[in-house]
Amino acid sequence: MARMAGRRLLAAVPVLAVVTFGVFAVAAASPFDPAKAYAGSSGLGAGQEVLAQLRENLGADRPFTARWWDWLTAALHGDLGRSASLRQPVAQAIAERIGWSALLCGVAFALAVILGTALGVLAGRRRGGRFDRAVTSLSYVLEAAPPFWLGLLAIWFFALRLGALPAGGLTDTGSDTITAGQVASHLVLPAAVLAVTQLPWFVLYVRQGVGDALTEDPVRGARARGLRERTVLLGHALRSGLLPVLTLVGSRVPELITGALLVETVFSWPGIASATVEAATSVDFPLLAALTVLATAAVLAGNLLSDLLYGLADPRVGFDG
Repeated sequence: MARMAGRRLLAAVPVLAVVTFGVFAVAAASPFDPAKAYAGSSGLGAGQEVLAQLRENLGADRPFTARWWDWLTAALHGDLGRSASLRQPVAQAIAERIGWSALLCGVAFALAVILGTALGVLAGRRRGGRFDRAVTSLSYVLEAAPPFWLGLLAIWFFALRLGALPAGGLTDTGSDTITAGQVASHLVLPAAVLAVTQLPWFVLYVRQGVGDALTEDPVRGARARGLRERTVLLGHALRSGLLPVLTLVGSRVPELITGALLVETVFSWPGIASATVEAATSVDFPLLAALTVLATAAVLAGNLLSDLLYGLADPRVGFDG
């Protein structure tokens, strides 16, 4: 495990470098002007000389390759640069937001795994039955539904129509302090919506895995020995059926990140979504590169985690990859 993790970490270094180079190249080719974005409304009436001087001050007049190399060498020494759009150090901007995004993604992913496993087991127990058809149909519908549409629907029903939950934000209106109770109540809707967007694949994978495991010889032998159906289902079929699900841990990370950005925007959750949008529209090179590295590292870590979990769950799989 340690050797495989070490090899993956070494391989991640050039991947991250190439990704950041691509970010600088794409941002340089974009039609957005960093000087006008930095100046805001004041830049609408500014002359070309003023904008040119502002570009020089921001370093936006230099070739993107030079900006990328300067950022990369500084980042290796722990300096991620300063965000021109947020007007604060990039490290500080990310530190203020990453915890809330991690909380949202962690809760949502845990809910998706738990509910998806439970529904998948119940559906796979009797494939073709009414419950199986209902759960499968609902899963396909939810998979096709955009996250922002589900978020707006949840706000309309639970916040506006029922008034049971807050519509967005982190704390109640007018509150100057952040309490655990307020965070928990404001977390319910965005976490539930994000979990629903991840739920279908877990349901379908567990359903298929458990259904196939119930037809295998070891499970038939367990039933022939007179073991209880619950023991056969949870102790034998579920253990075998969960192996393919472990591969989803890594493959769902990109969609989890994308869904989290949309959900955070809809619910005004103070995560990294606002910083990502601001960095993209303002062509904020240092912030864009840092956020892209963070997202890429999360995807690589998710893939590594899924491989490690699969190897631990199935002793026949080695750690040579």
